[in-house]
Amino acid sequence: MKKYNYIASAKRTLKIESDSIKSISDQLDKSFEVLCDKVISSSGKFIIMGVGKSGHIARKISATLSSTGTPSIFIHPTEAAHGDMGIINKKDIVMLISNSGETEEIINILSSLKRHAKEIVALSGNNKSTIAKFADIQIQIKSKKEACPLDLAPTTSTTNALAFGDALAIALLEAKGFTKKDFASSHPAGKLGKKLITQVQDLMHKGNKVPKVNLNTILDKALIEITKKNLGITLVTEKSKIVGIFTDGDLRRCINKKINIRTTKIKDVMTKSFKTIESEALAVDAAKIMEENKIFTLVVLEKDKYIGVISMHDLVEARIL
Repeated sequence: MKKYNYIASAKRTLKIESDSIKSISDQLDKSFEVLCDKVISSSGKFIIMGVGKSGHIARKISATLSSTGTPSIFIHPTEAAHGDMGIINKKDIVMLISNSGETEEIINILSSLKRHAKEIVALSGNNKSTIAKFADIQIQIKSKKEACPLDLAPTTSTTNALAFGDALAIALLEAKGFTKKDFASSHPAGKLGKKLITQVQDLMHKGNKVPKVNLNTILDKALIEITKKNLGITLVTEKSKIVGIFTDGDLRRCINKKINIRTTKIKDVMTKSFKTIESEALAVDAAKIMEENKIFTLVVLEKDKYIGVISMHDLVEARIL
């Protein structure tokens, strides 16, 4: 029996779906702008409904909207018919997702939705369908064919709806001026949330925990300070001002040059130009600076005054990376 070419099949599917997504741009019209304006100005919720595969897509779109500054919930049409309609009020906009526009569970509650909601939006593949005709805002996204060779399983149509939802969420996000800080407030848990809320000052070393020596310290004494504080570096000071830094890399260069560590002053071998970061900057931004400059430590400033040190190890330990 000849082995089936799975990769060729997958490539056909991806080609069909990617071509279909590209076609969405040409299908967007004034109704998309109207929808965005309505949602932006709404003081209520943006409720999304769908059944079956469209229901799964509706849930995802709703979740994306909520996490990017547009309050949204998913309600299953069947549950709406059995009590959840009470969640909807005259401030809310309801978007109904149905590729055919003839989903029976949605059609059965259209009259009730009209009474409860402020406005109804239909996202379908047919603006002449029952659901689309009933809606206040009609958005038609047609799919030429499903990726399924039987043209039955929702594939291209659900991918299109999902891509449309992402486009809507990002358009609203940009229009609102949604920031990283806003995003962090709705993502307080997990690694993503930690990246967006953890500041340099939350992780930095300060006070006596930071190794420091003065300009005239002999190198072997400086190495004792580095070892004692266990940060792999020492700051070099002159009258409480940071004028240089000495790192593991500097030490390797000294060894390669056979410099006498018992007679050499640190001011003669230190690095005078060093990278800094403000204390209120995000820790993830500190990681970016370190990675771009291939270094492992940053001097932390507050209003141009030295207050501490943050290292790559601190970022790894805090699971920022």
